[in-house]
Amino acid sequence: MAIAVQGLQHWFGTGTNRRQVLQGIDCRVAAGEVVLLTGPSGCGKTTFLTLVGALRQVQQGSVQVLGEQLHGAQRGTRQQLRRRIGMIFQGHNLLRCLTAEQNVQMGSDLLPGLSYRARRDQAREWLRAVGLGDHLGHLPHDLSGGQKQRVAIARALAAKPQLLLADEPTAALDSQSGREVVDLLKDLALQQGCGVLMVTHDPRILDIADRLLQMEDGHLFAKPL
Repeated sequence: MAIAVQGLQHWFGTGTNRRQVLQGIDCRVAAGEVVLLTGPSGCGKTTFLTLVGALRQVQQGSVQVLGEQLHGAQRGTRQQLRRRIGMIFQGHNLLRCLTAEQNVQMGSDLLPGLSYRARRDQAREWLRAVGLGDHLGHLPHDLSGGQKQRVAIARALAAKPQLLLADEPTAALDSQSGREVVDLLKDLALQQGCGVLMVTHDPRILDIADRLLQMEDGHLFAKPL
């Protein structure tokens, strides 16, 4: 099981400003399964992704990711787990001083036993897969928002993750690029047994889902396909 969450609750703020954003979340994502998470802005979707991605400390409830319990986990444990998780967030988080190829190679660098040349070749292969084979040497400031998003997607895939977490990965993409990207993610799930949990508002990609989940006011519900 890639993700097994039970009774997850989370709060922001302290004292009179304390606000509960997740309320008793139960969720499971199997290896090789693609699960799409929908819901209005501000309902807790991104917070949930960051908790599953070991980017925040779990306050209450059980969160098991790739066999690791995150409730009470030490910082070092969370850091090691993150090396096995691919993350695609809306901010891109590209290093401005590195080219597209170098940014993607950061993902390949997480794989053990590969030579520099093999890591470089993998970076180029993933950039070609997302339609940026002719942008290898471009710096982020020379790329459009959609191109930056595709570089971030290629970087996540280059690490061959066991779990992929994506927050609106098609938001900055046109219909053709968005379809190509989600097909890549679906292939990753099928071929590598990678669990995929994707937040989206894009109705064009619902057909790739094995299951749909809906979040509202911090509660999670199953949604019919």
